[in-house]
Amino acid sequence: MKILVLNCGSSSIKYQFYSLKGNHILAKGIVEKIGMKGSFLKHEKESGQKVLFEGEILDHKIGIEYILGVLSSAKHGCITSLEEINAVGHRVVHGGEEFSESVLITDEVITTLEKFIELAPLHNPPNLKGIYALKALVPDIPQVAVFDTAFHHTIPQHAFMYAIPFALYKKYGIRRYGFHGTSHKYVSDRACELLGVDPLATKVITCHLGNGASACAIKNGKSIDTSMGFTPVEGLIMGTRSGDIDMGAVAYIMDKEKIGTKSASTLFNKHSGLLGITGISSDSREIRAAADKGDERCLLAIKMFDYRIKKYIGSYAAAMGGLDVLVFTGGIGENSDVTRSGVCEELEFLGIEIDQKINIGLKGEECVISKAGSRVKVIVVPTNEELMIAIDTQNIVYKKD
Repeated sequence: MKILVLNCGSSSIKYQFYSLKGNHILAKGIVEKIGMKGSFLKHEKESGQKVLFEGEILDHKIGIEYILGVLSSAKHGCITSLEEINAVGHRVVHGGEEFSESVLITDEVITTLEKFIELAPLHNPPNLKGIYALKALVPDIPQVAVFDTAFHHTIPQHAFMYAIPFALYKKYGIRRYGFHGTSHKYVSDRACELLGVDPLATKVITCHLGNGASACAIKNGKSIDTSMGFTPVEGLIMGTRSGDIDMGAVAYIMDKEKIGTKSASTLFNKHSGLLGITGISSDSREIRAAADKGDERCLLAIKMFDYRIKKYIGSYAAAMGGLDVLVFTGGIGENSDVTRSGVCEELEFLGIEIDQKINIGLKGEECVISKAGSRVKVIVVPTNEELMIAIDTQNIVYKKD
């Protein structure tokens, strides 16, 4: 089965085209600067050959026309006809309380997703644009929505509720939803597979660390808590997001700076986190380089970043009554040995002991980095959300058949 996976952003479309016979990628690429000057499509074939197409890509529909065109082109493509695409899987950020698993996209599903735009105004609208475009261009190809929030539907009510008037939860659905669910599920399952342990009898904490970052407590294969909440701004410190902050401080800042809700949202989503602390960058590599030269604010940001993760690991170990496996993933988790060291430092009391001979220099590889005698296995697992979306899409389409 051949599955096209789409991740539509506000001005970009990332894509991967899978053959699930052997789980290999036939082609992948990205459309960037949609609706802007200098828009282009960057395409890579299975052989590694790359090609760049520049053009006037005014909207997502035109962007997807480019993608379908290059996939089926005689010179650069990997299929002879669009009929070879068996299904399309879409990453959809927010599925609300309605969707606890991936779903075949119908007109009714689209109508429901449109209601969730106010819950994820930055993410769900471009996700829907991709769905609209495929429906218009190739209406006979089945489409599947795979939700970032779905994996976290197993979180118990006492963990997902906020201590606000219950009527506000019933009226507006204000609760912890969690995100990065596809990544957390993939790396947890893969870690258990690599370690040869039963995921249904294992306590796992996964740390997805990148520009967006979240931690997840997974007990016996189910998410029981996660650091992101009603929106992706809660929890760990991120590239430009503040993570946890006292709501009293938010109200105080809004009052003193004379700003409204939209400006406050921009402040805590776009100008906070590592960028806000350092004043230099949201990129951890640039921050690390500046810290190595003695920049005090960058040194502070690194300590804050590591400390917040450490706190969540401790709290989740307590929530699960123990810990068997700790997983690092995401751009920082997979590639930063110093972050992994900083996070695990002084967690020996939990049974976490990493082997620095293995850890130092490790980048983007599946590898156990804990010492042989460590009670908790610490492992690096590169995430593969696109493969999970492709597999979910196949399962949903076959279920339909």
